Amino acid sequence: MRDAIVSANAELRERELIKLAAFASAVAGALRDRGIPEPTASVAAETGVAVFKVAFARWVSESGQPDLPGIFRNLMAELRGTLRDRAPV
Repeated sequence: MRDAIVSANAELRERELIKLAAFASAVAGALRDRGIPEPTASVAAETGVAVFKVAFARWVSESGQPDLPGIFRNLMAELRGTLRDRAPV
């Protein structure tokens, strides 16, 4: 229900994007604090937020999907596999 309400309201969509951008910025900062250099920290943070968005959308749209962390982990594994399989040799 939340997703439908946010999707139907421009102001709420904008607020959601602002929150996700702040989240990505905070994650990137935490990664930098742990010694991850730029641009890797920002790329990792933005990628994590993108995967979270897809996982959340899947979680709310598919009945019988109670495990949001599991969906997130599965999507991350799919992403790793895709990047590994297409990495330049």
